[in-house]
Amino acid sequence: MSAAVIVAIVVASITTVVWGVVAWADAQPPDRLECLVDEWHVDRSDPQCIRINGLLRMQNFSTKSEVTASHFEPHLRLLSDGSLDGIRTRIKHEDPNNPRDDNYWLAAVMMPQDSVPVKIGIELTGEGLDQLKSGWLRIDFIQYGKKLRQLKSEHIIFALKEPVPVQESDWRERKGFLRLPIRTPLLTKQDDLKAIVEQYVQPWAQPGDYLALAETALAIVQGNFRHPSAVQPQLLARTLCQFFPKKTSLQGPYSLQSLIDSSNGWRVTFALIVGALGKAIGQGGWFYALAGYQAPLIDDVTGSLPPYDQFIVLGPLDPQNTVDRLRAETGIETAIVDANDLREVKILAATQGINREFLAEALLDNPAGNADEQTPIVLIRPKQV
Repeated sequence: MSAAVIVAIVVASITTVVWGVVAWADAQPPDRLECLVDEWHVDRSDPQCIRINGLLRMQNFSTKSEVTASHFEPHLRLLSDGSLDGIRTRIKHEDPNNPRDDNYWLAAVMMPQDSVPVKIGIELTGEGLDQLKSGWLRIDFIQYGKKLRQLKSEHIIFALKEPVPVQESDWRERKGFLRLPIRTPLLTKQDDLKAIVEQYVQPWAQPGDYLALAETALAIVQGNFRHPSAVQPQLLARTLCQFFPKKTSLQGPYSLQSLIDSSNGWRVTFALIVGALGKAIGQGGWFYALAGYQAPLIDDVTGSLPPYDQFIVLGPLDPQNTVDRLRAETGIETAIVDANDLREVKILAATQGINREFLAEALLDNPAGNADEQTPIVLIRPKQV
């Protein structure tokens, strides 16, 4: 065997080993540093000052690798019915194990499955506090580990204003039904649905009533929404989104990638091909029937009430279990619905005591509205003859 052949074999062997090592390293699980909310309290008892206090947790979900939280910075955006010019904001955050007065974040190294607590306090003072509606706190943090250094964000949305109380005159009549749209504070993933129903619905409810909860509201309480910055559209999503009509929720790569993440790329591609064939023979709706549960439910950016208009809101998780649990906890027959101003009503889940045909007819004109009414719940009652 010649020297050239031996050299070629050695080079080929080394190259194979190197590429194998590279492929093995690339296949290792990604770093998983997340910011979680353990406690969140908004105190509006003082008309001169709103105080928000939270306990967060930086959690390393990796089972093998350590990771460093090398940066932590909160950014607050207030939403108001008036001007923000007279409002002063003070934000304080600290690691209770390494407290500092200057808001500087000391890089925190976390072993696998380890966590670091973070206390955060916000004070709002000045003129115009009574006009505030909600707050949107974006926590930027840097994940520094085995993989590439990555800037990540956690979004905490919270209500700053109570809704206008529901009045007896708010009942609306339609073909033998009485419907009462229930105003609530801006719902967030810190809310508990049972507490919301007990506070805002049960004072008006009677035996035989139905409670219809908007599917988007449930998804928000479950935290099933994503900021586009957390979505990385792959080539498949960037390509397939070109085939969706304008002004539909899947016409953008970020929302379509969210669907692919929920279903899978093969299923979405197959559904798109079959859907196109169905349209060619005059049969619509095949894509949404085949692409997975989330396909008809995803709301792209601008599809929800601010500040959720900046997020991709997916459909709710396990709606049947949710309505059964609410029925057991509150005694009210409950349904999760997707209604719109086009006289389309889709019932995602309902307890056994609900007549679905009755419910759909009662919601046909969408009494909750799809704009800024902030009435995610409708109480429905047969009209007394």
